[in-house]
Amino acid sequence: MKLLVRHQTVYRYDASAGRVAMRLKLMPVDTPAQTVLDWQVSVNGDVLTDFRPNSYGEMETIWIRHDRQDNAVIVAEGLVETRETHGVVGAPVSRVNPRYFLRETPLTRASDGIAAMARATPEGDGPLARLHALSAAVIDSVGYRAGVTTSATTAAQAFALGAGVCQDHAQIFIAGARSLGIPARYVSGYLLAGDGSELHETHGWAEALVPELGWVGFDPSNRVCVTERYLRVASGLDADEAAPIRGTITVAGDISIDADVRIAQAVDGVEERQLQRQQQQSIPPSNAQL
Repeated sequence: MKLLVRHQTVYRYDASAGRVAMRLKLMPVDTPAQTVLDWQVSVNGDVLTDFRPNSYGEMETIWIRHDRQDNAVIVAEGLVETRETHGVVGAPVSRVNPRYFLRETPLTRASDGIAAMARATPEGDGPLARLHALSAAVIDSVGYRAGVTTSATTAAQAFALGAGVCQDHAQIFIAGARSLGIPARYVSGYLLAGDGSELHETHGWAEALVPELGWVGFDPSNRVCVTERYLRVASGLDADEAAPIRGTITVAGDISIDADVRIAQAVDGVEERQLQRQQQQSIPPSNAQL
């Protein structure tokens, strides 16, 4: 499957920003499940060419401006061919020992309830089956409900609330897996919805290390291992580390963010026309804080 993506994020400042520094993780890399055919990232119309591999084997860059400006428009767009690997992404090039992903963070610290849920999953059929059971247990315990959690909500808080979104489900799964001694990490990327609905935001899921298979992607929110409809971009210990954009801004006044993702399946020979049509679509507003 070939996926066309256009991800635009617009930062607006009430007063001109004196200094802006952003870490961008917006450049996908090749894995056994995907091949990047064409991709570029631009800020205010300038294409960024200084992406470098980090210790996870993924691409990132730092964008810094010291001159005063009223907004920053970040666009990541391109074409990626994905393959059905039943969630297996193997072992991408990384300088980090997988056991590093046993480390808890404030967002992924397992509560007693999360640890008990993980321990209750059956061991007998091996680690892969147990992780499938854990993924199902997460969504059974924490229903999908938008608007009840934020990016600062921890796995323990969402579990106690019994509701959340994909970020919460992934971080609860990660906390549970780590409590069982299984390395797990958060993944950010894009999902082509299979039910005819349109998603206009990034998606989050988890990867866990399975002996003899390597890293395997689990999406508790959708009760599946990741498929060819998923486009992987970045990973980290939690959602904050794997975020596509993180930054600091020196500004007096409020900051608003409008973010939108357009993703479609490409048809051979008409990719450019489809991408142009996506770019011409209006961008619905949404507000958040940096």
